[in-house]
Amino acid sequence: MVKLIEQFKENIAFVLVCVAIAAVLSVGAKLAEKKLALRSVSPARRLCILAVCGAIAAVLHIFDFPLPFLAPGFYKLDFSEVPVMLCGFYLGPSATVLCEALKILLKLVLKGTSTAFVGDFANFFVGCSLVLPATVIYHGKKSRKSALIGLFSGTIVLTVFGSAFNGIYLIPKFSDLYGIPLEAIIGMGTAINGSIDSITTLVLLSVAPLNLLKGIIVSLLTVLLYKKVARPLFEK
Repeated sequence: MVKLIEQFKENIAFVLVCVAIAAVLSVGAKLAEKKLALRSVSPARRLCILAVCGAIAAVLHIFDFPLPFLAPGFYKLDFSEVPVMLCGFYLGPSATVLCEALKILLKLVLKGTSTAFVGDFANFFVGCSLVLPATVIYHGKKSRKSALIGLFSGTIVLTVFGSAFNGIYLIPKFSDLYGIPLEAIIGMGTAINGSIDSITTLVLLSVAPLNLLKGIIVSLLTVLLYKKVARPLFEK
């Protein structure tokens, strides 16, 4: 009974941390928008674009896949940030946070969670760490150059801070909520790369390269799709 109560407290604490971080990201995005020149979009059209992009992102998130040569199986690669990035490039930074949140909610409804919500929160945080810097920089001065700088900056933030957050908080929390010893998680990494013998090396040699790869692919797809597909579609 005592163990059950402790686990319940840990779950509640994790949910509160998730809500707090989501709130901070939302407020930060809103504050950033006050200094940016955003296009005028009606509430109905904004909602429509958010819904479409969030739904596409949720579907892409469901079709994630592992890279067993790079990271343990519970780390998966998906391209769900592409529609979120396109949405943010058109509507602004706060739309990216809302679109990310909608993506996660729809994914949970359609598929549920297999990681005690840790993976879902990780995807939300990691996604925001990529799309928020990119959209803020792009909307500061809309041009191809600022888009490229934004995408590059977002990829760096994703790789550095997203990976560090995994090592400092998400991996230990996954271990606690799932009851898997940290040594076992590290061992999954060791089976892939013999140089992995700690959380630090797991993050540096598995998580960071995976995040870097995701940032690069999402950035390339955004550059290819925004003006040719997304922008004309949104502006109709």
